[in-house]
Amino acid sequence: MRLMVAADYDRLSEKAADLFAAEVTLQPDCVLGLATGSTPVGMYRALVDKARRENLDFSQVRTFNLDEYRGLAGDHPQSYRYFMEQQLFRPLGMTASQTFIPDGMASDPDKEAARYEAAIEAAGGIDLQLLGIGGNGHIGFNEPADHFPVHTHLTALTESTISANARFFDRMEEVPREAITMGIGTILKARRILLLASGAGKAEILWRALYGPVTPQVPASILQLHPDVWVIADRVAAAEIAKREKLPPQHEDL
Repeated sequence: MRLMVAADYDRLSEKAADLFAAEVTLQPDCVLGLATGSTPVGMYRALVDKARRENLDFSQVRTFNLDEYRGLAGDHPQSYRYFMEQQLFRPLGMTASQTFIPDGMASDPDKEAARYEAAIEAAGGIDLQLLGIGGNGHIGFNEPADHFPVHTHLTALTESTISANARFFDRMEEVPREAITMGIGTILKARRILLLASGAGKAEILWRALYGPVTPQVPASILQLHPDVWVIADRVAAAEIAKREKLPPQHEDL
């Protein structure tokens, strides 16, 4: 695992965009795993700017998002399909045939989860997977539990996750209670993983995920077992690691 500590959120976003741009440059037909939420917004903005400046070609790239809320159509302003269209797909000129997100309106969510899992396999798996980390350690919508879910599945969201996501909705009652998400096993099949963490609120859970025991109570801790994980954290998110671990020798400052 390689830890990079960025001076601030903007530097974190720029470095993350550099890594994704390099992946596309080196492998124009790569398969990218994408995430939503507030943390990757800066990275997506930086990637769009970089693509325009350097004339990067995304025409052969395929993407698979981690998850989608159950019950929200792709044109709903709070759906993850809508988020991705606004933040990345349309600015890069990517088409629906290149970009894959679970169907939150599927009548049979278990069947949809199996279909999505099979689609990732058919694409040859994910080359570079982007992750954020929830305040409770979730990755995707794999919440703290008594086991690590293996495959893409329908999951109930915890109250802490519902509360954290409520800021995006007008009323608490509008926040979905379920989502279709890649499983931990699906995520771990990615050939390389990039985890982003920003803000003081992520400091404790980031330390637990990277240096605590591997446990499904902290889902992100499973990343300790993956052979190729890069972590970019801004200084405040890395503060607990710096305090308790004195920053490991494999870290670098950005």
